Amino acid sequence: METPSIGRVVTEALLENLEDLWAQDRGLLSPDQVRRLTVADALVDTGATLLSLPSRLIAQLGLRKTGAKRVASSLGLAESSIYQAVRLTIQGRSCTMDVMEVPDTVPVLIGQLPLEHLDLVVDLRNRTLIGNPAHGGKHIYELY
Repeated sequence: METPSIGRVVTEALLENLEDLWAQDRGLLSPDQVRRLTVADALVDTGATLLSLPSRLIAQLGLRKTGAKRVASSLGLAESSIYQAVRLTIQGRSCTMDVMEVPDTVPVLIGQLPLEHLDLVVDLRNRTLIGNPAHGGKHIYELY
């Protein structure tokens, strides 16, 4: 992985088609038939809310559109398509997340909700993701 630009945090992320994983669990697909991608340079974007994938990766994963939502970006207000959930794995921690579509010119974006779900925080000094220090670096869900 290349050294990130100043202030830029990137991470490796595994994305798996959740329906394929369920079909594998039921014996309908073999492990090599599950559609999955490893992205070496997913951009950690604490200004974004969701997990956002470029259109070409959504197509590679075979995700179905489930709806659309209004979005605010540097270009103003628009509408973006939402796709069925994937299993997202970063640093051995996994969660299930719906996917928002972004243009192919935009990198994979890891927003606030996936970071919260995975209990990861940005270490600004080292420009990396770390386990939440408030939880001793362990993956813990807060119930209150």
